[in-house]
Formats: sequence, structure tokens, C-alpha cells
Amino acid sequence: MVSVMLPLTLKDVSVRRRGKRLLGPVNLTLNPEGLTMIVGPNGSGKTTLLRVMHGVERLSEGSATWAVPEEEARHRQSYVFQTPIMLRRTVADNLRYPLQLTAKPRAEIEELVHHWLKRIGLDARMGLQATRLSGGEKQKLALARALIRKPDVLFLDEPCANLDGASTRDIETILRGALLEKTRIIMTTHDLGQARRLAGDALFMLHGVVHERGPASDFFSAPQTAELQAFFRGDIIA
Repeated sequence: MVSVMLPLTLKDVSVRRRGKRLLGPVNLTLNPEGLTMIVGPNGSGKTTLLRVMHGVERLSEGSATWAVPEEEARHRQSYVFQTPIMLRRTVADNLRYPLQLTAKPRAEIEELVHHWLKRIGLDARMGLQATRLSGGEKQKLALARALIRKPDVLFLDEPCANLDGASTRDIETILRGALLEKTRIIMTTHDLGQARRLAGDALFMLHGVVHERGPASDFFSAPQTAELQAFFRGDIIA
């Protein structure tokens, strides 16, 4: 039986660079299910928090602890960047690569690759070099490459930034499917419409700290702080 990976507990976490505090202190517990949306103005610490959770940001203070050993947690999560990174291989080979690292049987790899190519609408482009795809197609491929291993947790940093409406809709459809398959998702976005459509709960970052957090229904309809109210109005928050 696979052990339960969550909750993830952040205790007194701070990140500093060159004497400047980028994050913290943050005390936060992420429960096992749903989609947590992280919102806030530029420079508020959203991406740094995401990187801390994923384990690729060095902590100046505090701890980030999973319910399983760190090495196990590392292999059971995926991260998709705002600007997708494409291997200089075909579309299909981009999907094969993470599966080949797990030493799965070849027949199983091919079955999963074709399933995901069809799921993201790129089956007709499987032989094309991935770097030639459009921005939206690259992001869908990056997302599929992250999900093909069936991670317990998926981190997404502004996955729909600079995408058109059709591509954004496709990405959201993939994410809803992942949620149905019990993948825990934590993502950042500047698109408040998207945040309202997808979030199960949300948190507002400001000046490197979690300024407000709650279930999506309360967070978006009845913000408690003047700062979050101002953010929703589109005001500049200094």
C-alpha cells in the first residue's frame, strides 16, 4: 500500500537572499485533496513559496515536512514552469522520457504515451520536434509530461500566462481531469477568473507572507482584509 504523502507542513519558513527577505515567516499546512490557488501581486512571494513546497528553494529558517520521507516525496511530485521547457526531441519522446526513467515495460510506456497524446490533442503531431509547437501546445505537453507518471502532487507556476482563451480552456480541462484522478494541485495565477473556476481553497501572498487564506467560496466572496479587497478591485498594493 502506498503511504499517504500529505499533509505538507511548513513551520516558521523564511527565505533570504543577499540580506533581503523574500519569504516568511510562513506557517502553513496543506491537506491531502483538492486544488490550492496562490494569488497576489508581483513580487509577493508566490513562486518562492511554490519552490519551497517543491523542495528546490533553500530555506534560511524553518522546515518543510511531508508525511513521508523527503526522498520518497521528491519522486511523487511534479512541477510545471510558467515557460515550458521542451526537450529537443519529438512530442512523443518528450512524453516517453519520464516513463523511461522509471524502467516501465516498453508496451506500457507506449500505451501511456498514446493515451496522453490523444488526451491533449497532439496525437497528430507526435513526430514533430517539440520545440516547434505553439505556446499553448508546449504548455499542454509540459503538463502531460508532468502528469503521465501519476504524481501525488503537482505544482504549477502560472501555467496559463500569455496563453489565449482556447489554450487556457484546454489546460483547465486537463487540470480538472487530474483532480478527478486525485492529484493534489497547488498553483499560482494572476487570472482571478481562473482562480475562481478552479480553486478549492486559496491563499493571498503579500510581502512574502500568507496574508489571508480560506475555502474558495469564502475567500472570493467575502475577503476579510482590506488588502485582499483592494487586490480584488485591481488596486495597486504597495
